[in-house]
Amino acid sequence: MTRRLHCAIAASVFTLFASLGSAEAATTVKFWHTFSKTNGDALNKIIAAFEAAHPDIDIEPEFVGNYNDLVAKLQAAIPARRAPDAVILEITRYGLFANNNILTDLTPYVDADPLKNDLYDFAREIGVINGKNYVVPFNSSTPVLYLNKDIFARAGLSVYTPLKTYDDLLKAAKTIQEKLGAEGISGIGAPGQFARWGLVMANDSELINPMTNDILLDKPNTIEAYQWMGSLVSQHKVASPDGVTDEDKGNAAFMAGKVGFDMDSTGSYGGRKKALGDNLVVRPMPCNKVCSVPIGGAGIGIMASSPKEVQDAAYKFVSYAASPDANAAWFAATGYLPINKKSAALPVAVKALQSQPGIDVAINSLPYAHGRARSTFVTWMRTNEYKVWQSIALGQRKADEALKDFAEQTRKESQRAGN
Repeated sequence: MTRRLHCAIAASVFTLFASLGSAEAATTVKFWHTFSKTNGDALNKIIAAFEAAHPDIDIEPEFVGNYNDLVAKLQAAIPARRAPDAVILEITRYGLFANNNILTDLTPYVDADPLKNDLYDFAREIGVINGKNYVVPFNSSTPVLYLNKDIFARAGLSVYTPLKTYDDLLKAAKTIQEKLGAEGISGIGAPGQFARWGLVMANDSELINPMTNDILLDKPNTIEAYQWMGSLVSQHKVASPDGVTDEDKGNAAFMAGKVGFDMDSTGSYGGRKKALGDNLVVRPMPCNKVCSVPIGGAGIGIMASSPKEVQDAAYKFVSYAASPDANAAWFAATGYLPINKKSAALPVAVKALQSQPGIDVAINSLPYAHGRARSTFVTWMRTNEYKVWQSIALGQRKADEALKDFAEQTRKESQRAGN
């Protein structure tokens, strides 16, 4: 064997081991999330762009269901030591994990990150509990009204018909039901939990005071809001009970052209636009007594159980996901709010605002948008609110009775949780 061949073989072996060493050095971040279909595709593109810029980090995304599914699976995974490294957590639910030392305190990362100066005030605020930063926002939203233009026209209504008060909504829903109910079309969709929270806030109340954590479930304006929402199903019969017992069925009915209008997150814009095309119209939430909408969506937290080098890698991804380029692409693809002040001026966002009518409605609602309570017991409240709502909407219990009982239960849970 010639000396030149020996050198060539040695060089090849060195290159092989160097590449293997590089591959082994890549840090893997297991990331649980709640995005499928249109939103899942948009997330995968953000991950691919991040990995291209950071070849030493491998993000392993896993779709684990909706927000409720994720909380349940995370609670099961933690004692079994099968938790991910980074996780999407809905912004009223992450206190359950932050207050029990399960999430990493990201304050040192955020303080050292120039990104913090680029985030809107609401985006900086929603990740903080007791002065410590536990999540960085990714998908932020408000509820909005979604209308089917074709259904409105067939019912003799303009999509600009007044929809500011409870009475306005009921009047439009009744008209649609009377004209098109025989075709299996409902006037309005039964409001999902995010929309219910928004309708309570529009009635000048709250479920839980976000500043003091006082329980407001049994306050007169809250009860009045639930009475009205329940009447859409049990009394006026302009909303299908299918959407009460299964919110996914309610969303699917709207996208199938079987509902005149409903209320849902701005994050549903992409999927709804894909389903209805030019028939989709977006309007602001009603202002029954006041104009006030909840900030929804989720942020990304990092598990305290992950090794320090994995936490460092995970934060690089978290920061990138909130950067102007990633956030602009996410907004354009999904309709979730820009959280970065620089995002809306980027070409992909400008194009979306020009070409996708209605995608700007939530942005225009931000002056009336407010964060919600996120203490430990809020997760319990949200999980159990579904049963209370169903009992009211299906006519099984009166709203005042059900909510007074629920308020007392929630106060006991608040005391038990201690934070």
